Amino acid sequence: MTNPLFDALFAPLAGQDRPLLILPDGESVSAGAFHGMIASYAHALGAAGVTAGKRVVVQAAKSPQMLAVYGAAVAAGAVFLPLNTAYTAEELEYFVEDCGATLLLVDPDRIAALAPLAQKLGVRLESLGEGGSFDASAKDMPDSFETVARGEDDLTALLYTSGTTGRSKGAMLTQRNLLSNAQALVDLWRFGPDDVLLHALPIFHTHGLFVASNVVFLSGARMIFLPRFDIEQVTAFLPQATTMMGVPTFYTRLLDDPRLDRGLVGHMRLFVSGSAPLLSETHVAWSERTGHAILERYGMTETNMLTSNPYEGARRPGTVGMPLPGVELRIADPETGAELPQGETGMIEVRGPNVFKGYWQMPEKTAAEFRADGFFMTGDLGLIDDQGYVNIVGRAKDLIISGGYNVYPKEVELVLDDMPGVLESAVIGLPHPDFGEAVVAVLVDNGKGIDLAQIESTLRDRLARYKQPKRYIILPELPRNTMGKVQKAALRQQYADQFKEEVQ
Repeated sequence: MTNPLFDALFAPLAGQDRPLLILPDGESVSAGAFHGMIASYAHALGAAGVTAGKRVVVQAAKSPQMLAVYGAAVAAGAVFLPLNTAYTAEELEYFVEDCGATLLLVDPDRIAALAPLAQKLGVRLESLGEGGSFDASAKDMPDSFETVARGEDDLTALLYTSGTTGRSKGAMLTQRNLLSNAQALVDLWRFGPDDVLLHALPIFHTHGLFVASNVVFLSGARMIFLPRFDIEQVTAFLPQATTMMGVPTFYTRLLDDPRLDRGLVGHMRLFVSGSAPLLSETHVAWSERTGHAILERYGMTETNMLTSNPYEGARRPGTVGMPLPGVELRIADPETGAELPQGETGMIEVRGPNVFKGYWQMPEKTAAEFRADGFFMTGDLGLIDDQGYVNIVGRAKDLIISGGYNVYPKEVELVLDDMPGVLESAVIGLPHPDFGEAVVAVLVDNGKGIDLAQIESTLRDRLARYKQPKRYIILPELPRNTMGKVQKAALRQQYADQFKEEVQ
């Protein structure tokens, strides 16, 4: 038995002098040096008690070292669990305890603060990064490592969902899940050894780690490895890149910069957006300004990538394209699971080698999320249009039922986003004494002023009465998570009492 993921992603790096990671200071890490770093870290994992199947939790700043720990975990047959650096010690405790971690790696300046937590949970605590204890241990280790044999169905990573509606769940991702998805994306997006990816995403998330990084490793490409999205760094490095993957915020910030023009990006071949919906107006503005059509795709923590707009062909604003090769996707009745006709809205359900193994230590939750025929219920509502493109209407939990009628927030948001003065909108349902839920629109002013009377007048002609917002809230910005997704659960909680005293 071999180690399929390591053999495909990391083994080919051995002995190569070509630059792999281009760093902000102009220095680079060669493919061969990175391969040696992975080996040294794999030995260090063993010295820390991490054997096949054991969990390694990493909550540290984005760095080549953190990326090498991912490779080392794959080599050692361990389970890699990256965490958002914004999590507090209390939040961190839940993840470490829930997964039963053997090793916790953190930034050097957090060791003292987290020592009591480590002692309480009985987990080994080491620091990762410049001057870190784990790095010191790895420094004296050999730069070659005998890879631990693993199978396609062996657990490789745990990624926890956001937990906005309850306890966070650990999605179990196997070698097959990760490798099959990387192979599909490399082929679909035409990645090869001549590509240079501008990488400004975090690597505690599937987008930056399992999409961007895995695609680079598998294709033999290089990446400009930036610690975060910084407009000055991104603008400076764009001339050296051929591709960029980002969240919608990357593109809106670049559009706000007068330096963005066709000359700056004329050599680029591909811009990809994901992790949050890309507004149609952003897609159009980018195309007009740069001559490039952003390729929007759709994925989840539990499934990796599911769909993509085509590399060749129309990249349609407001859609996420078509299912990836090997991925089965259907629109089903949320209650019965019966497949719905094309054009009707229902639950997006998927099946394929990319779909996760289940939720960590939650067999009942896992069983509840899968149909008997193996299709995973994504929790997203969508439809397939007359050209075969998948359109996401919203999350099932965001569906508003007002007076017995279903209201899909996306439909209302598309109308609101076209209104003068509106930069963007979020439509939510709030408790109402008469209707059960009332449609409420949260708007962000684009600086030109919002005329609510005009909006109400326009919506009377464009939307059925039950879809029209019963209240408008204007905010300077919408609450978002680190990947740019609007946090509607936070809005519902904050404004839950809007209609408490109202009687219709």
